[in-house]
Order: sequence, then C-alpha cells, then structure tokens
Amino acid sequence: MALALIPFVSQRCHAQAALLMEEPYGFFGALNPTGHTAVYFERICAETPVKLRRCQPGEMGAVIARYQGIDGLDWVAIPLIPYLYSVENVAAVPAHVNRSLVVELRNQYHEAHLLSLGNDVPPGDFLHGGWTELVGVAYERRIYAFRFNTTAEQDDAFIAKMNRSPNRSHFELLFSNCADFARVILDNYFPGTFNRSIFPDAGMTTPKQITYKLERYGSRHPGTGVAVFEIPQIPGYRRLSRANKSIDESLVTTIYAVPIAIVNPYLAGGLFVDYLVRGRYHLIPKNPQVLSPATLASLTAPPADKQNPLSANDQASSAAAAGSPDQIPGSTANPGLKEITDEHE
Repeated sequence: MALALIPFVSQRCHAQAALLMEEPYGFFGALNPTGHTAVYFERICAETPVKLRRCQPGEMGAVIARYQGIDGLDWVAIPLIPYLYSVENVAAVPAHVNRSLVVELRNQYHEAHLLSLGNDVPPGDFLHGGWTELVGVAYERRIYAFRFNTTAEQDDAFIAKMNRSPNRSHFELLFSNCADFARVILDNYFPGTFNRSIFPDAGMTTPKQITYKLERYGSRHPGTGVAVFEIPQIPGYRRLSRANKSIDESLVTTIYAVPIAIVNPYLAGGLFVDYLVRGRYHLIPKNPQVLSPATLASLTAPPADKQNPLSANDQASSAAAAGSPDQIPGSTANPGLKEITDEHE
C-alpha cells in the first residue's frame, strides 16, 4: 500500500514555473528592444501584491517581476490571469480589445486588488512606469513562456525568503533590471548557472540572454523539463510587438549602428563580429504550442520528469535539516538559496 501511494505523493511534491520572455513594444521598445522578463510559479500565489504564500487548490499561481515606479517597491506578484488579461476569470477575456476597454479592465482590477500598493503609485505614462504595467500584459505584447520543473522545498524556501527580505527598489536600467531580478531567482533554483556574461551583452543581463541560458541548461539536463509556449498578444490595443534582441543585436541591427560606425568604425566592426559569432542564438522553436486563455492550464501540465536535477536534492536536504520553510532563509544549512538583494525593468 505504501509503495502504491508513492507516485501520488511525488506528484504533489513537484510543480512547475516558467520564465516569461516578453517582447518589446511601442516607442520605448524601439529605443530599447530587449523586452521584459518575469517569472511565473504554479505553486506560489499572491496573498497580496507584496506577500507570497502557497497556492490553494484551483489557483493558477502568480507572476513575480521587478518594476520601476511602483512606490519604491522592488517586486510585485500578480495572479496569472489578471497579469495577462486584467480579469479574474478566463471566460471574461476578450478576443479583441480597444483602448477604452483595456483602460476599463485595468481600472476595475486596480480598484479591486491594487489599492493596497498605495495612493502614490501612478498609472504610468510615456516615460515612467506605473501600476498599469502589472496587469493586462497580453494586450501590449506577445510572451514566450519557458517552463521548468521545481520542487516543494525550493518553492517554500523562495516564499519565505521573499517575504522576509525588504522589498525596496533596486532598479537600474543597465545592471539591475528585470532580467537581473529573474537571473537571481533562477540562480537560486539552479545555483551557478545564471551569471552575467560579457558577450554578447557587455556585462548586462537581457531577457534573451537569461532565456538562452535556461534553454541551454535544459538541453543538457532533460530532467529540468524545459518546454516553450507562446502566449499571443490580444489584438486591437497596440501594433504587434517585436522580437527580443540582445545588446549587440540591438546596436548592429537598428539605427544605432550608423552613429557608432561614424564615431568608431572599429567598435562597430567588433560589435558586428560579436553579433555574428555569439549574438544570433535562436530561442523559439518553429512551431511552439500556442496557449489561448482557455488552454493556459497546459502551462502547468504534469511534468514527465518531476525533478530539478541540479539543486533539488541539495535544497530538499537543506529544508529537512532546517525543519520548516520559515527557517530556510539566512540559514547556513541552506547554501542553495542566496540573498536576493539586487535587481527590475
């Protein structure tokens, strides 16, 4: 009887997360075509936008990311469906939107759930971010979700760490942005894997670079269960978003290439060679599975191999030694979990 129960216990102990690589859009996306990055967790939910907890049955998890302009907060957690569509039920997701409808849906969710962020959080505008960044993301751009497996011990340790750490903004566009925040999170789950790279991003972290490292790690460790999904942009509000680019790719394939070549042709040549050698990695498969609002549950389908091969065993033993999730942060018995003290977009 005990042996028969093992598969069911194992299934409950494992879950999934996804790195969300979000395409750039609008005028700022043309100036800085790197895009945005967030991390979705199946097992982790938002008790409030700034406090995490374990999900209850029927809940679909939350998206956590770093932002600028949210009243000095470094990160905010939003349930998956509102994050994508500004509604709480997939049945209410419109197939086509216009500006007035997007504004209405966002305002309704803000009044119901985001007032706790404070009165000093603006909606955002052309130059500055605000609370509108937190909901209805799929109206702005296309998103690619790179799913991977996690364990209960890892997720509990992450919840406890985030709830204990001061949530104070560390955002800085070049070296402490949203991709840096995702890098630190992923390095907790896969220690030593997500470090900064000099090439092809000049020591900066971009959404495309961090996604490439996750995909490369997944190809070397099949137990990670990396799979790619496309979450389409809902049409009507904006023009279709653009593909994510690395720093080198941004400089040599846009109008920036002209002044760089005029000022320093050697630098332009070096950037172009680096782009050809290291900057042209392709992340999206030819026909990724496309997720509609009705099929988002596929993002958290039962993994074939329910194990994070690099860090799961270490963190499981650490959690057991610590005794409870609340004891994990700051404990010397948990070397896999590092301080999340840097990094937002």
